[in-house]
Amino acid sequence: MSFDLELTGRRALVTGGTKGVGAAVVESFRNAGVRVITTARTIPDSSQEDVLYIAADLATAEGCKAVADAAIEHFGGIDIIVNVVGGSTAPGGGFAVLSDSEWETAINQNLMSAVRLDRALLPSMLEQGAGVVIHVTSIQHELPLPESTTAYAAAKAALSTYSKSLSKEVTPKGIRVMRVSPGWIETEAAVRLAERLADQAGTDYLGGQKIIMKSLGGIPLGRPTQPQEVADLITFLVSSRAASITGTEFVIDGGTIPTA
Repeated sequence: MSFDLELTGRRALVTGGTKGVGAAVVESFRNAGVRVITTARTIPDSSQEDVLYIAADLATAEGCKAVADAAIEHFGGIDIIVNVVGGSTAPGGGFAVLSDSEWETAINQNLMSAVRLDRALLPSMLEQGAGVVIHVTSIQHELPLPESTTAYAAAKAALSTYSKSLSKEVTPKGIRVMRVSPGWIETEAAVRLAERLADQAGTDYLGGQKIIMKSLGGIPLGRPTQPQEVADLITFLVSSRAASITGTEFVIDGGTIPTA
């Protein structure tokens, strides 16, 4: 039996597509024959020739508008949106150090970037009666780390709720909407964190990994998730092989969340 994902020629926007999960999704889509537009604050020198890169800050309304306008101008519309961009720059110290500015930054990065792009691009999907939207959330909306990720976790929880509501509205009109919720992923930033913790503890990189896994309450799989594993899941979900899947969340965390 053929397992063709039937993605050749589809038009996709992948936000944050130059590092980590975003870069892995871009590469997986390219390999599947998808036409890709992606975003970053700064375009890397090693960019792919067959990928359209747009430099924009998606934490701003202006940046989201520039990306949506470019997608419509170059592709005439979009078939797939994968909102990967997000993150946290908040300091450690719990709730007391989270100023209004820190909260606004977390919400703009992790919620409003997706809301604004969906609002701009969904009308063209609705007009064609087909499309797929993937919002990358985080297991931290269920397992927040109070010392450092309260605002990030709350913004991801809001993204998850928004995504579920959006799916109920647009699925009857042909648009599938799903959430992918990763745990700890071994991105470039995660490697640097593990290395820094290892240096502080006088251990090696694997020791640094164990420190992070312990802070998460353990990962039964015994290792972080790889960006490519998340990208493989997303690539399947946007394909015709997942045509009856919508409105749900897929956790990919090596078993970190202790309940079903």
